[in-house]
Amino acid sequence: MSVKLRPYKRGGWEVDIRFEWPDGTPYRGRFRSPTSSKSAAQRWGQAREVDLLRQGRLALEAQKKEVPTLEEFGERFVEGYAVADRQKASTIDSKRSALRVHLNPRFGRKKLDAIKNEDIQRLKADLIIKSPKTVNNILSVLSKLLKVAVDWEVIDQMPCRIRLLRVSEPVARFYEYDPFGRLVEAARKLDRRYEVMVLLAGDAGLRRGEIMALRQCDVDFRRGQLVVEKSIVRGIEGTPKSGHGRIVPMTEALAAALQAHRHLRGERVLLGDDGAATTPKVLRSWMVKVQRRAGLEANGGLHILRHTFCSHLAMRGAPAKAVQELAGHQSLSTTLRYMHLSPAARESAIRLLDRGRSEEARGDTLETASGVA
Repeated sequence: MSVKLRPYKRGGWEVDIRFEWPDGTPYRGRFRSPTSSKSAAQRWGQAREVDLLRQGRLALEAQKKEVPTLEEFGERFVEGYAVADRQKASTIDSKRSALRVHLNPRFGRKKLDAIKNEDIQRLKADLIIKSPKTVNNILSVLSKLLKVAVDWEVIDQMPCRIRLLRVSEPVARFYEYDPFGRLVEAARKLDRRYEVMVLLAGDAGLRRGEIMALRQCDVDFRRGQLVVEKSIVRGIEGTPKSGHGRIVPMTEALAAALQAHRHLRGERVLLGDDGAATTPKVLRSWMVKVQRRAGLEANGGLHILRHTFCSHLAMRGAPAKAVQELAGHQSLSTTLRYMHLSPAARESAIRLLDRGRSEEARGDTLETASGVA
């Protein structure tokens, strides 16, 4: 018989109880102590052990909850947690997608308390061809689902430990001034819509979903600004990635391109050849055409233009907070990925050394003069 304590990272104690029933069958139970101090948790664990032995094995097994399978609990989790908390429509859809495509095929028939550490490692192995970020997104859905199951008392405790993969921060690729200029010129010659697409991303920093969702009423020519408050992800319209809208002043080039592109075919700024709203596939095909015309790698990636927007602002000395607000970054740490490009920041940092040495020199002069006097 033993009662051991382990501290949780966020405070509190796990009580690990082990003993043998009279028939020799081993028992092990891990519980979260309702008390915060170590001594009180130890006493609670000992009392719990005595209570378990008093109840007996058959009575304890009869009291066990009927634990649902992952597939049974999945939709309850999405509706009762994600939908109830009014998460973004695209976020809810991504949770359903992770369950449908990756988690249910592997664990759907498993009871929640039967998902063990080895199962998690096998899932990681099965997803080896996926990027670490994608794998972490899937693991995060599973982790949150199990934590919600604990909160709702569907299971007593987390049945496994889910460790995310280490993700290295990628270098943000961007176009230097000359390639970006060639890209804009190529887009202008091909199609006004292509030019608007390139400038919305490269001169205003809009994400792909924000470009697809931009309406003509969001373009304020009188004030010279864009109101970015919608985004389309997985075909679902919602708020931008940061969760809130923003206002972005237009460059002269962007304002001129939007003015020349005005139309009466629909509410969206950009429409396909058939007059329907654009899709990721349509924008990608447009980008490939522009890149080929400009003599650049034709991969169709649009996000490099957003990186270009942030990088050019940093290179021209824009403050980090201004870049964050214009790009709609939720965290300043995201913006700081670009600030190493800022010559103004480097220059001002070096000037701090000059200023400090000047002050030290003046201090020494004053001390010497004071000593002579």
